[in-house]
Amino acid sequence: MSRAAAHEPRSEQQIAHERAMTEVSDVLLNVEHAITRAKKAAKRLGDTAEEHNAKLALADALERLEAARRRLQKDAYFSNELRLV
Repeated sequence: MSRAAAHEPRSEQQIAHERAMTEVSDVLLNVEHAITRAKKAAKRLGDTAEEHNAKLALADALERLEAARRRLQKDAYFSNELRLV
Protein backbone atom coordinates (compact mmCIF):
# COMPACT_ATOMS: atom_id res chain seq x y z
CA MET A 1 0.00 0.00 0.00
CA SER A 2 1.40 3.41 -0.95
CA ARG A 3 1.68 6.25 1.53
CA ALA A 4 -1.07 8.17 -0.30
CA ALA A 5 -3.39 5.17 -0.17
CA ALA A 6 -2.67 4.67 3.52
CA HIS A 7 -3.89 8.22 4.24
CA GLU A 8 -6.92 8.11 1.94
CA PRO A 9 -10.05 8.17 4.14
CA ARG A 10 -12.31 7.02 1.28
CA SER A 11 -12.76 3.40 0.27
CA GLU A 12 -12.03 2.21 -3.26
CA GLN A 13 -15.79 1.89 -3.75
CA GLN A 14 -16.34 5.52 -2.71
CA ILE A 15 -13.60 6.71 -5.06
CA ALA A 16 -15.09 4.71 -7.94
CA HIS A 17 -18.56 6.10 -7.18
CA GLU A 18 -17.24 9.68 -7.17
CA ARG A 19 -15.49 9.14 -10.49
CA ALA A 20 -18.64 7.66 -12.03
CA MET A 21 -20.78 10.54 -10.76
CA THR A 22 -18.24 12.99 -12.20
CA GLU A 23 -18.89 11.39 -15.59
CA VAL A 24 -22.64 11.79 -15.05
CA SER A 25 -22.06 15.44 -14.16
CA ASP A 26 -20.09 15.90 -17.38
CA VAL A 27 -22.94 14.38 -19.40
CA LEU A 28 -25.40 16.70 -17.69
CA LEU A 29 -23.17 19.68 -18.50
CA ASN A 30 -23.10 18.65 -22.16
CA VAL A 31 -26.90 18.31 -22.23
CA GLU A 32 -27.21 21.78 -20.68
CA HIS A 33 -24.84 23.15 -23.31
CA ALA A 34 -26.84 21.50 -26.10
CA ILE A 35 -30.06 23.05 -24.75
CA THR A 36 -28.47 26.50 -24.68
CA ARG A 37 -27.12 26.12 -28.21
CA ALA A 38 -30.43 24.83 -29.56
CA LYS A 39 -32.28 27.82 -28.11
CA LYS A 40 -29.70 30.20 -29.56
CA ALA A 41 -29.90 28.55 -32.98
CA ALA A 42 -33.70 28.70 -32.99
CA LYS A 43 -33.60 32.45 -32.33
CA ARG A 44 -31.21 33.04 -35.22
CA LEU A 45 -33.16 31.11 -37.83
CA GLY A 46 -35.14 33.02 -40.44
CA ASP A 47 -38.20 32.26 -42.50
CA THR A 48 -36.94 30.13 -45.39
CA ALA A 49 -38.36 26.64 -45.80
CA GLU A 50 -35.10 25.10 -44.62
CA GLU A 51 -34.95 27.35 -41.59
CA HIS A 52 -38.59 26.65 -40.77
CA ASN A 53 -37.86 22.92 -40.86
CA ALA A 54 -34.78 23.45 -38.70
CA LYS A 55 -36.91 25.34 -36.15
CA LEU A 56 -39.31 22.42 -35.98
CA ALA A 57 -36.46 19.97 -35.52
CA LEU A 58 -34.86 22.16 -32.86
CA ALA A 59 -38.15 22.42 -30.98
CA ASP A 60 -38.37 18.63 -30.95
CA ALA A 61 -34.72 18.33 -29.91
CA LEU A 62 -35.24 20.84 -27.10
CA GLU A 63 -38.21 18.93 -25.78
CA ARG A 64 -36.22 15.69 -25.72
CA LEU A 65 -33.08 17.28 -24.29
CA GLU A 66 -35.03 18.94 -21.50
CA ALA A 67 -36.73 15.64 -20.67
CA ALA A 68 -33.35 13.91 -20.62
CA ARG A 69 -31.94 16.62 -18.36
CA ARG A 70 -34.86 16.33 -15.91
CA ARG A 71 -34.59 12.55 -15.75
CA LEU A 72 -30.82 12.55 -15.37
CA GLN A 73 -30.94 15.14 -12.58
CA LYS A 74 -33.78 13.37 -10.80
CA ASP A 75 -32.41 9.86 -11.09
CA ALA A 76 -28.77 10.68 -10.45
CA TYR A 77 -29.06 13.26 -7.70
CA PHE A 78 -32.51 13.25 -6.12
CA SER A 79 -33.61 9.63 -6.00
CA ASN A 80 -32.80 6.89 -3.55
CA GLU A 81 -34.99 4.38 -5.35
CA LEU A 82 -33.81 1.84 -7.89
CA ARG A 83 -35.55 2.32 -11.26
CA LEU A 84 -36.05 -0.74 -13.42
CA VAL A 85 -36.77 1.19 -16.62
